[in-house]
Amino acid sequence: MKSLKKNIILSMVTVFAVTMFFSCKNNLKEVQKIGISEDEPIGVAEDINLKYTDSGKIKAILISPKMLDYSNRDFSFNEFTEGINLTLYDDKNQKSTVTADYAIIYNDTDLMDLQGHVVLATHTKDTLFAEQLFYDQKKEWLFTNKPVTFRTGLDLINGNGFDSNSEFTNAEVLEINGIITVDE
Repeated sequence: MKSLKKNIILSMVTVFAVTMFFSCKNNLKEVQKIGISEDEPIGVAEDINLKYTDSGKIKAILISPKMLDYSNRDFSFNEFTEGINLTLYDDKNQKSTVTADYAIIYNDTDLMDLQGHVVLATHTKDTLFAEQLFYDQKKEWLFTNKPVTFRTGLDLINGNGFDSNSEFTNAEVLEINGIITVDE
């Protein structure tokens, strides 16, 4: 009888131990998340001077006082809370610049949201002023539905919205008002 009780208890302990052993998962991503709040950035970079090159040529230079890295989120992004200064170079090494008081780049969609005193100046001296501007990096497309001022040549165009490719060859100011020169 003692032997039977002992075997039953031993069997129960064994079943319990095996159940506990197989119920544990070895998930490295979950282990890495321990101690990291999803509300906090996974990294902070200060005094950034990032140069992007392609085939030995500089294509872009990004300068920012501070970047917060939220790549620990399901929808990851990088936030530039103290603004950005971005210099872009085309194939002919002509320079265009973008400045903004705040920027956020969504990594999964390659969408850039620029806010606060956004100024985009091309090498041809066309200049766009906006409070908010979105840039789709995949489509190389700029757009906003906020008020803008677009200076091109002698024209100074104000409007409520803007749509254009990145080179302003297909620029459209929406709901326009302003000074536009007309050839007679």
